[in-house]
Amino acid sequence: MTRRQPDWAILGCVLTLLSIGLLMVGSSSSVRALETLNDSFYYLKRQALWSIIGLGVMAWTMRLDYQVIRKYARVFFLLTLVSIIAVLIPGIGQVAGGARRWLVIGPLRFQPSELMKLAIVVYVAWALSRVPERVKSFTRGILPYVILVGVVFLLILQQPDLGTAAAVAGTVVLMLFAAGARLGHLALLGVVALLGGAYAVVGQEYRRSRWDAYINPFADPQGSGFHIIQALYALGSGGLFGLGLGNSRQKFFYLPAEHTDFIFAILGEEIGFVGAVFVIGLFVLLAWRGYNTAARAPDSFSSLLAAGITTMIVLQAMLNIAVVCGVLPITGVPLPLVSFGGSSLVPTLAGVGLLLNISRHRALA
Repeated sequence: MTRRQPDWAILGCVLTLLSIGLLMVGSSSSVRALETLNDSFYYLKRQALWSIIGLGVMAWTMRLDYQVIRKYARVFFLLTLVSIIAVLIPGIGQVAGGARRWLVIGPLRFQPSELMKLAIVVYVAWALSRVPERVKSFTRGILPYVILVGVVFLLILQQPDLGTAAAVAGTVVLMLFAAGARLGHLALLGVVALLGGAYAVVGQEYRRSRWDAYINPFADPQGSGFHIIQALYALGSGGLFGLGLGNSRQKFFYLPAEHTDFIFAILGEEIGFVGAVFVIGLFVLLAWRGYNTAARAPDSFSSLLAAGITTMIVLQAMLNIAVVCGVLPITGVPLPLVSFGGSSLVPTLAGVGLLLNISRHRALA
């Protein structure tokens, strides 16, 4: 099929979100960076560097023959799985903030679980496209993916990182739906997921405290409820148009993780309800154009890959925003393309490049 121009709406959404992210990382992190590192632009400079690297990777994956990705899907997944296992080995995985999530290779420090989000999308798209009719069978078409996701889920949960584990599982389930799995089978998976989620919550004290904070954050306002209360204060004080870029009060050590998991709260405080809705609208537009690309893709692999990448980004955005707004318990999921961190940003932009690549081969409407 003749290559067309990439979907400019997808590219525009991504570049706009990336630009907003740079502005918000610079603003939200400035106080903490100045106090702890004596450089108010420290996090902004690092995010700018990761953005340049990510855009380079995006440009490469946009022009790469995506069939090459199909060829090496198993290798990509297995290497990422090995890296997640390595994180859990004492002396190899690096511990920070009570979590063992990082690998350090020379000057590079990254979270393999963030790379797994893309790796499992590529692998599942490859596997589902090999024998498409099997997805109608539970034992041959659904159960293998349940086992696969279960292994990845448990490995990531051991870090511990329930939010990323849930995002990975949710993405695979929605890919199975896109591949044509029976609704009854997916409903059964939903029940299993709820039971597994309940077990994960009650199995750890800190998760139980997060659940209690979700139910009633003001029962422990200086403890487990502190994050969500401060996030709601930030969103509420922003009003319709916000306090102005750089004028956040919550970033003065009131709101933890202000440049990472809770950056949306600072965004709402500084650019208000209008700005927050604009950002949500960008993710909605990205979802529409991404799924449109999947529907018009030239083959089943590229269609499932486009649907998986779109789901990976949009589902994570929904989880993050829902947590910040108090709709879901705290899960520790960053806002794609906006939150600080190269481990999340670079794989996300690599996925966007593949999505744009597929959009160049789409059929005309």
